[in-house]
Amino acid sequence: MSTDFWVTLHTALGWVLVLSNGVAGLWALGAIRWAALRHRSLMWLVGAAWVLVFVQLTAGVILMRIAAVQAPAFHVFYGACCAVAVFFVYAYRQQLAHRRYELFGLGALFIMGLGIRAMFLGG
Repeated sequence: MSTDFWVTLHTALGWVLVLSNGVAGLWALGAIRWAALRHRSLMWLVGAAWVLVFVQLTAGVILMRIAAVQAPAFHVFYGACCAVAVFFVYAYRQQLAHRRYELFGLGALFIMGLGIRAMFLGG
């Protein structure tokens, strides 16, 4: 596969990561106030948005290694921070079960922010 394919895939996945985490975060925070938003599909969206972090990270590593693209150091840093943030939020899900929507909402918005920051530094 060509370098253009990996660049396009990585860019598209970056936008999907940012948008999906933004929607999931706002939905989860809205579920705090409105019980009608507390639906199982919210948790599926959060899970899919967070799995996408690792898909995006994998695509970035493939782009760097196979296509020999050199990424800015802080772009890689913020990408790795997204994965670490997913691990931290997931690790605290049992201890903060009584604040599940706050944890997942703020966690998803934080990951969205890290993704935006990575996109700006990616060039």
